[in-house]
Amino acid sequence: MTPAALLSGISGQQTVACAPFGADVLAMVEMVQSTGGVAVYVARDDKQAVTALRIAEFSDPGLDRIHLPAWDTLPYDRVSPSPAAAARRCAALARLSRLADVQKPTLVVTTAASLVQRVPTSALMRAASFSVNVGEPVAQQALTEYLSVNGYVRVSTVRERGEYAVRGGILDIFAPTSAEPLRLDFFGDFLEGLRSFDAETQRSTAQLQGAAFAPVSEILFNDDVLSRFRERYLEQFGPPSGDPMYEAARASIRRQGVENWLPLFHDHLETIFDYLSDSTFVGLGHLASESAHERLSQAQDYYDARVEAAGDARSGRILSPKSLYLDPGELGERISGGRVARFTSGDATAAQSNLGGVAGRDFAPERSKLDENVFEAAGAHAKALRAEGKKVVLAAWSDGSAERLLNVFEDHGLPDLDRAYSLPAARSAGIAVSELAIESGFTLGDTAFIAEPDILGDRLAAPRRKRKAANFIAEAAALSVGDLVVHVDHGVARYSGLKTLDLTGAPHDCLELEYAGGDRVFLPVENIDLISRFGSEDAAGAIDKLGGAGWQARKAKAKKRILEMAAELMEVAAQRMLRKGEVADAGEGIYEEFAARFPYAETDDQLHAIEDVLGDLGSGRPMDRLVCGDVGFGKTEVALRGAFVAAMTGMQVAIIAPTTILARQHFNTFSERLSGWPLEVRQLSRLVTPKEASETRAGVKSGTVNVVVGTHALLAKSIEFNNLGLLIVDEEQ
Repeated sequence: MTPAALLSGISGQQTVACAPFGADVLAMVEMVQSTGGVAVYVARDDKQAVTALRIAEFSDPGLDRIHLPAWDTLPYDRVSPSPAAAARRCAALARLSRLADVQKPTLVVTTAASLVQRVPTSALMRAASFSVNVGEPVAQQALTEYLSVNGYVRVSTVRERGEYAVRGGILDIFAPTSAEPLRLDFFGDFLEGLRSFDAETQRSTAQLQGAAFAPVSEILFNDDVLSRFRERYLEQFGPPSGDPMYEAARASIRRQGVENWLPLFHDHLETIFDYLSDSTFVGLGHLASESAHERLSQAQDYYDARVEAAGDARSGRILSPKSLYLDPGELGERISGGRVARFTSGDATAAQSNLGGVAGRDFAPERSKLDENVFEAAGAHAKALRAEGKKVVLAAWSDGSAERLLNVFEDHGLPDLDRAYSLPAARSAGIAVSELAIESGFTLGDTAFIAEPDILGDRLAAPRRKRKAANFIAEAAALSVGDLVVHVDHGVARYSGLKTLDLTGAPHDCLELEYAGGDRVFLPVENIDLISRFGSEDAAGAIDKLGGAGWQARKAKAKKRILEMAAELMEVAAQRMLRKGEVADAGEGIYEEFAARFPYAETDDQLHAIEDVLGDLGSGRPMDRLVCGDVGFGKTEVALRGAFVAAMTGMQVAIIAPTTILARQHFNTFSERLSGWPLEVRQLSRLVTPKEASETRAGVKSGTVNVVVGTHALLAKSIEFNNLGLLIVDEEQ
């Protein structure tokens, strides 16, 4: 019995053994191909899900695939899922809601965390779409309102999925289901043109005739939804009493963490199982079931912690895990009611089905022996598999590594390897090299996969993305004649413009670089990454002599100084890690009460900076953190949060400003925000009287002053702190 036939015959729950990861995905793809239905593969995490999608695409490039990720946040997190993750999730739900209409072989890949999460109804996701076609009437205002209601973010220039921009009759939209953003050209309420464009260069790439848009958020802000939200909020939590999250939601503002109130915006929520028919086949990958229960346990733990910090769920405005996730009993019922295979790589028992898969060979022993060549061992193994009648696929991590494997194996006994870009092509070749990023090989049926990490060991980093040649041209155009640039090998030169030279009988664009004495270097545009802008404002005498020793000497001196600085930094960091400091923790409930006074919605970067500072204060090690941002970007609020936690723990806090005016501004801000708390805030600068300054010094020494704001006067020898725990230095000018 073939693996596909074995899976097709499963009617209830069944454990399928001898199914290493990769073999289970391949078997499900073959089953979908043969039966023409829909199957769902549940991976234990996002990384395994992405690999499963790669295997499915390689096995059958024409197969419809739907990737349904979970939110990329922890349960009850105070931040929202990233826009990209939310957009991909909504796009997948919209496609799932229309599966019955499509009736095509489809493989859905999701994760254990996504499986246990409640979602908006399929009817809602099905209705929340907007289609446009060139040559048909389309109300631009209606489309703009749709984008705003369904979670798209208006920006000046579209770069990321879920963004849109309006410029007169031009509407740019980056839909979550599109590989590239779309540019809609309106003439009144008539769609005159539709084309895709590159998000980096903003240049058009193709003409299109139509497009469909899906939501990018599971919370849709329209009048009915907001009215329902208000009623459910009052029913669940009572009067809002100035709750900033509530006020933001009522104003159609998606504040960070609002997804934790998802049930308040909907009549009811469904699960992924409600999107699928009863006959849908579900394959639980390795440890997927355990990961699902771990996610539910994690949600309960985080809920309990939030409730304990707030006192109770109602005052903390926290919804129960059951409203956001399936409980373990409900998950068991939904799984037991369908066709489910639990894959395991172990040997089959009498009560289990046998998929017949075998884990691939690891060449670690050969890698560890100096007298053996790992490529010869891998080549011999591939020949042995081929002699057994197996089709062999050497799975390379990237296109470049595939080319390297071709060349290396040609020198080690496999001279006639072919490049194959799909499994059918690889099977027809016998032994083929393919770009397929899998971490370990496997054998299923007559096909064996040897993964690159099996041969060379685990990869330490993902492959880097290459910049497009078009980007280099754009950067060259950004240079002006006369600008100073630095060539990595030849030093500082003056850019003289873009020249076209006749090289080997063909025109070639080069950047002309002029050095001291009139010497010139013509740099091909494809090597523009060898130069950078000259960072010094003093250009006098900066240009180097081509071939001279000055540039090399400066480079050697700079490298030496960098190494010295690195050694000094490492020594300081090591000393800091060895030292122990006082742990600062004001208590979550008290801190949340203080943070609620902030009248604005925190930005993502602001929240990250606050979390990092509070993490440093609670680590028990000395802190040394630099927070950068332009004027008005919220640095003061970051300092306020850290100062409050440190002061409420019993530490003294000193804030040093560069000017007396700025010191007075900080004093007023800190005094206003810390009013009502048992904290004494004083200032020390030229703007205070000698009597006030004397009282402040005495209070700092005795410990009655908790927070002191001043200029460099705080560094004077006459200032003695009782228990200085946090020093904040404002570098603004």
